[in-house]
Amino acid sequence: MSQVQEPIKYGDVFEVSEKLGSKSILPKDAATMQSAENKELGHIPKGGPASIMQSAAALNRRFGGVGRDDMTDMARDEGVDVSQEDLIEGTRVVNESVGGEVLAQYAHHPSVGEGGGGRAEAEQSTNIDADVVTIGEALELAALSSGEKPLDESDAAAIQAAEVRATGLGHVVPGGVGAAAQHAAAINTRTTRDEHKTKLSDVLTDASSKLKDDKPVTKEDAEGVVDAEIRNKPDLATHPGGVAASMAAAANLNKV
Repeated sequence: MSQVQEPIKYGDVFEVSEKLGSKSILPKDAATMQSAENKELGHIPKGGPASIMQSAAALNRRFGGVGRDDMTDMARDEGVDVSQEDLIEGTRVVNESVGGEVLAQYAHHPSVGEGGGGRAEAEQSTNIDADVVTIGEALELAALSSGEKPLDESDAAAIQAAEVRATGLGHVVPGGVGAAAQHAAAINTRTTRDEHKTKLSDVLTDASSKLKDDKPVTKEDAEGVVDAEIRNKPDLATHPGGVAASMAAAANLNKV
């Protein structure tokens, strides 16, 4: 049985007031934001608020003692909203909010995001069930739960194994998240003070947007990443809340 930990709150990942910041990110909040993004933008942006909320909510379900149908009072009573307004020709400003508080504001280009290559991206995004956790999101879970952990060889091996399974290419992508993790681990071995070392969050924040492709986490994916992590640790144990643990939690939630 999983040990209950302190849930991830809005204030942990977004710049919001204490009123919203003190509330846990819950599954129905994330699902509602995903639906709002998909309706307004035509897709769910990688690394956007919905993706971050889904990652946090999945971790909270696994370790934070929250239920699948839980929703914050602010999201339920004051709403979840995604809106656009024209900035200049061909560019709009997107505002995403929960309970009237803005989580993110960014530029959106409809001519790119709603046609041509952008439409392909939208179709790819909607092909993944919003209720499942992808490998990219599982890596983001690790960034949220163990972000201050100095990245070591076991983390790098786990991240590389996860990337290979996400892309299906059979190798680490040059310049990708796996290569960045390996480089950081190598530098960290020569760095004495922990505060000067590269942390998991430095590499894994917005991991979904850094992968060439993504897929829902399966039991086999999790087992492969767990094996990669423990093979590079003297105690043959995974790090609580780390890459392998987050992949295992995602596979358990996905039930595939």
